[in-house]
Amino acid sequence: MQEALHIDPIGWGWVTGMFTLSYCLFEIPTGALGDRIGPRRVLTRIVLWWSAFTALTGAMPGFYPLLATRFLFGAGEAGAFPNASVVISRWFPPGQRATMSGVTLMASQIGGAIAPILVVPIQMRYGWRASFYVFGALGVVWATVWGVWFRDSPAEKSETRPAEPGARIELLPVGHGFPWRMALRSQSVLAILGLTFCYVYVYNFFQTWFHTFLVKGRGFSEESLLLSALPFVVAACANLTGGAVSDALVRKSGVKKGRRTLGVAALAAAGLFTIAAMVTRQQVLTVIFLALVYGAITFQQSGVFGVCLDIGQKHAGAMVGLMNTSSQIGGLLGSVLYGYIVDHFHSYNAPFIPMAVLLFLGSLLWLKIDASQALSPEPRVTLVPLGA
Repeated sequence: MQEALHIDPIGWGWVTGMFTLSYCLFEIPTGALGDRIGPRRVLTRIVLWWSAFTALTGAMPGFYPLLATRFLFGAGEAGAFPNASVVISRWFPPGQRATMSGVTLMASQIGGAIAPILVVPIQMRYGWRASFYVFGALGVVWATVWGVWFRDSPAEKSETRPAEPGARIELLPVGHGFPWRMALRSQSVLAILGLTFCYVYVYNFFQTWFHTFLVKGRGFSEESLLLSALPFVVAACANLTGGAVSDALVRKSGVKKGRRTLGVAALAAAGLFTIAAMVTRQQVLTVIFLALVYGAITFQQSGVFGVCLDIGQKHAGAMVGLMNTSSQIGGLLGSVLYGYIVDHFHSYNAPFIPMAVLLFLGSLLWLKIDASQALSPEPRVTLVPLGA
């Protein structure tokens, strides 16, 4: 795309950053909307929007239309993870929050791992535009299945089946009026906002600059980019196992220490692997170190979502939206500054220095998080006879 549309590193930073900017702006309202009306309708709309603008991206004739498309793309996709968290909060008990967050995050990494395997052959045979059209169509299929099959709560799902005599269902609470004053005075919430800013600054590198870095910073050919699937495979495993380990540590050591211990160790390790990736020049070893960076980040990521659900409870969507807003500001700066740093220092290695610093800072911020301090009491569940 950069060659076809004549986009330099600074321009490409703005292309990737424009999506992140609008994504950031619409995270909180779309997450809060899921708390109010349920995630089924919101996620259906999000994926249909995503599908349309994925296809439109493939039709872009130049830099400025691409900027506008990416901005609208991000505005429509915002709220996907907050609404997935609403699903988890309504369908799964507290002791499985990080584990199930890990499952959803793992699925996103599997998509990243499969993407090069699917995109590279399509791109080589039909050009880069064709891959956007194919993936846009796949999104429409998913949204259709989701809208028909899913329900916002176990209670609604139960109502689609014949009732048994005496059967009972749960009326799950709906979150209204996010407690902004309490949230912005909470040390734990502020620490979450800081640490997610730090690690998503680095995380976004894998979503935006990773393949460019491999080609221009380490001399990979288009064919050898298949190796770029490795970090996403590692991250998928890390999301799943990290969530399970986080919940296991909570059961063993309590929610405060359990969530915190894993986060501190994982981000510190990610910082060390970032330094290793920066100094090595060997292609395969570079990918391995970067896979370990991404894996360490995603190993603690499920715990971050678990903390948001622990603290937010019935305001899960808005809390995850608030967290994702801060994180996407970090992602936006990372996307844009990477291009400027490369252009200024004429080096694709220079951006790794602030990346490592922010990972170490994020590790320290984990020490300020107490997931046992909820913004509001756990809502009481009301049981009523089915059909009442």
